[in-house]
Amino acid sequence: MVTVLNDFTAKGLNLCKGILFVCSLLLTMVVVNAYAVDAPRIAAFVQPKTDILSVNSSTFNANADFVVSLPNGYSESVDKRYVVLLDLHPRSHLYLSGMHDWMSHNGGWPWLETIIVTAPNGHEGLGKLKVAAIEKQGDQTLLDFFEQDLLPAIDKRYRTNGFRIFNGFTGNAGLVLHSLINRPHLFNAYIAASPVLSEDFAYVLTDAPKKLTNMQGTPRFLFMTTSDSDFEQRQLESFAILEEIIKTHANSKLDYQIKRFDGSYYMTQPIIATALGIEMIFNDIHTVLPVTSEVSKQGTKSILAHYKRLTNEVYGFEVPAIDSLLALGDSLVSASPAQAIAVYQDTLNAYPKAHTAYHALAMVYASTDELAKAIEAEKQALANTDHPFYQRKYTQQLAVFQQ
Repeated sequence: MVTVLNDFTAKGLNLCKGILFVCSLLLTMVVVNAYAVDAPRIAAFVQPKTDILSVNSSTFNANADFVVSLPNGYSESVDKRYVVLLDLHPRSHLYLSGMHDWMSHNGGWPWLETIIVTAPNGHEGLGKLKVAAIEKQGDQTLLDFFEQDLLPAIDKRYRTNGFRIFNGFTGNAGLVLHSLINRPHLFNAYIAASPVLSEDFAYVLTDAPKKLTNMQGTPRFLFMTTSDSDFEQRQLESFAILEEIIKTHANSKLDYQIKRFDGSYYMTQPIIATALGIEMIFNDIHTVLPVTSEVSKQGTKSILAHYKRLTNEVYGFEVPAIDSLLALGDSLVSASPAQAIAVYQDTLNAYPKAHTAYHALAMVYASTDELAKAIEAEKQALANTDHPFYQRKYTQQLAVFQQ
């Protein structure tokens, strides 16, 4: 009986092994075939390019090799210029480039396509500059390096648009604040996650009151954050002091947000701060003005003036008013088609190639039975875009008008 059972068991095991082998072979074939079908789509996705920027400086002997992540399609978009983000922590490169690629791949929303620059690991000369900024009051050799060497090298080698972000965590966040207080013009926006401020780190607490009060130039943005994690407890007192200093002494040139992420993990802080900081920095670009806003209620001239201020004073590159103008026009179509048409025409006077404005104009003409004008406007909409989605949409609409 035992012999028979053992023989049966052995045969059963062999059968099971055979079945498992066949199943695994079939699964492999399915995966391979699926990959083969999907291969063109996968191959079409190109990872952002990583580059090395070697920077010379009279302040140290050896070149400093900064790691640079270029946005997807940088080499192909030869006429496009980009935002720059600097972070002094070498290990920040991977999470920043990954976050940026995800948050920018959907048309630069919410993160405009950006060149990410991170510092070399363990560079002695750069380390000495950081130590001097932290320990010697008034020492600005680190900021000299930024202004005279690093930032010009970035601008010379890459297609930058002049808008810069300085991002940092803990000690590097303290240096972000050191830069904001002493040379606010170096960067347009500053993100300081869980900054080290105790023992008057980099003399931020000492220098902030006077220098924030006297800040000049174009507006700057600051997002400063912390949490109640164990690692941040000894910084909370000085953080509260700086928060009060900012609220008391910052003038109109500093647009700031201060936030605590209590209950979250310490190592999560730079991720949260960067993501939310980026949303805040570019919010005026992505947010359409409500038609009930004070700006929109004053009409197209007011909207255009608002976006001109954003262009000239806040970002330094063009921020179009098209979507906010169209929102105003759309709100008028039912009650007053003539007023809507006037808004769309103002939009086209300011932006002669705004295909969405031509399409909106065509639709309101059609609603008032002015088909000849509707057809002409839709043709202009089609002529001013090469985007497949809009080409298909406008072609279909044009056919409807012509019928």
